[in-house]
Amino acid sequence: MGIKVHNSLTRRKEEFIPIEAGRVRMYVCGPTVYDLSHIGHARSAIAFDVIYRYLRYRGYSVTYARNYTDVDDKIIDRARKEGATTEEVSERYIKAYDEDMEALGVRLPTHRPRATETIPEMIEAIKGLIEKGYAYVVDGDVYYSVRRFREYGKLSGKNTEELEAGARVEVDERKEDPLDFALWKKGKPEEPWWPSPWGRGRPGWHIECSAMCIKYLGETIDIHGGGKDLIFPHHENEIAQSEALTGKPFARYWLHNGFVNIEKEKMSKSLGNILTIRDALMLHTPESIRLFVLSSHYRSPVEYSHTTLKEAEAKAERFYRTMLRIKNMFPRALEGSPPEDRLAERLKPFMAAMDDDFNTALTIGLMFEEVSRANRLLDSAPTGRPEEVEEELTTIAGLFKELSGILGVFERWPEAYFNDLKSHAPIPAEEITALIKEREEARRRRDYARADAIRDELREKGIVLEDTPEGTRWFVK
Repeated sequence: MGIKVHNSLTRRKEEFIPIEAGRVRMYVCGPTVYDLSHIGHARSAIAFDVIYRYLRYRGYSVTYARNYTDVDDKIIDRARKEGATTEEVSERYIKAYDEDMEALGVRLPTHRPRATETIPEMIEAIKGLIEKGYAYVVDGDVYYSVRRFREYGKLSGKNTEELEAGARVEVDERKEDPLDFALWKKGKPEEPWWPSPWGRGRPGWHIECSAMCIKYLGETIDIHGGGKDLIFPHHENEIAQSEALTGKPFARYWLHNGFVNIEKEKMSKSLGNILTIRDALMLHTPESIRLFVLSSHYRSPVEYSHTTLKEAEAKAERFYRTMLRIKNMFPRALEGSPPEDRLAERLKPFMAAMDDDFNTALTIGLMFEEVSRANRLLDSAPTGRPEEVEEELTTIAGLFKELSGILGVFERWPEAYFNDLKSHAPIPAEEITALIKEREEARRRRDYARADAIRDELREKGIVLEDTPEGTRWFVK
């Protein structure tokens, strides 16, 4: 059984067969760097990070490009409002995006091209489209002639008649057709510009991704990805201009992740419910954000709310508590490795889930079935056969090691996870320690009412106590 993916181009699930055996070329649209990135950007980055990780895990050599759009109307507007240069704005938000991705455990792609570094290739592509009759020049602007590309709409399912009748297209009387879009924009005062055969100007958004993709990955790639909001017009226009230029299919498989809704409403600036990654990281651990994203299939919409993130945090806590139990009772289970044939057999249902269009939601569900199994084994250890329990726990720990590298969650030692939570405790650690000591003294005096009151007081503040033979431990809930 091979990997199957849902191809947005054909609207069905297909077996994934790369152009070149053993090699995958993947391009994903990155951010337009004019502001802090939001939780929707995080959803896309994490989804394709896992696809990247899994393809590599399956033995493919993956060349992965994710771009920065660093010349755009929005960047120009932000620079004008701030009295800054477009370079200063884009540099600031590229740096912020990279920091956010690092915090979320998103691995670096092979290439991270910037639009401004690929201007010569864009100019050559536009020249080629003009020569082939797919583009025309009007007073320093260059437009793509949509109706010349007969397959326009094959990705989005839209046709030119419907678009002309009801599309929200800016009226520009200089265009031959209202559907045509800009490949090159004539330079305006105080805007960034580059020299071109049509005069000073800058590229349009859509040609940027085509040029960067072709430069770094070739004229036909295996996977092109991004959010569902990019299907039209961005990805549709990428297909039109790229295939008109090269005469070849642009991408064999188109993958699109679903939206993030905030408290049951689509996230949008008009609603004022944009949640930046920075804000999310102030409220939740990076691991819980990743777990929240991966607990739904990448093509499905996800509902961000305080409740859903708390559920993700509870999952992470349950996992690490289980690992801590294993470490305390059977430390060799975390240090050893199970036989390869046994591990391969136990991994089959997990690989089947990931092979089925990268179903991380099912994979995580199966992982927590193993968490439950581990806890049952630990509960039975005092009356069972310790050798058999340790052997099975070693296998379960081996499963977790394999899967954590694919998903980018549960990669830390349990002590590191809980110590990190402690550093974000709602009350000072010294105060918690003092209350625990007071509780121990109350228990020695058999003042159980006071001991229980201290435990309840800490619980209300988000601190959970756990009594063990080695003493009382505390955790941030």
